[in-house]
Amino acid sequence: MVRKFEDWWKTVPEDLRNKTRKGDEGNKPLLNQVNYVLLHLHLAGKHDAKPSHEELKDWLHSGQVDVLRMTAKK
Repeated sequence: MVRKFEDWWKTVPEDLRNKTRKGDEGNKPLLNQVNYVLLHLHLAGKHDAKPSHEELKDWLHSGQVDVLRMTAKK
């Protein structure tokens, strides 16, 4: 069973969460923001804190995380 994005997000260190999403909390998370967190967790050697491939795939396919943020044309 895979975790939901929000369940994983709660396990990310607070300072990294704040730096990654500051000012963008009202929007759905972007893949770029998730990648930023994954890189910092990797560099810190916190490999066990990273989500599985299945979790990442589920978050993208279920719409929990957006690949791009699309704005409506006016």
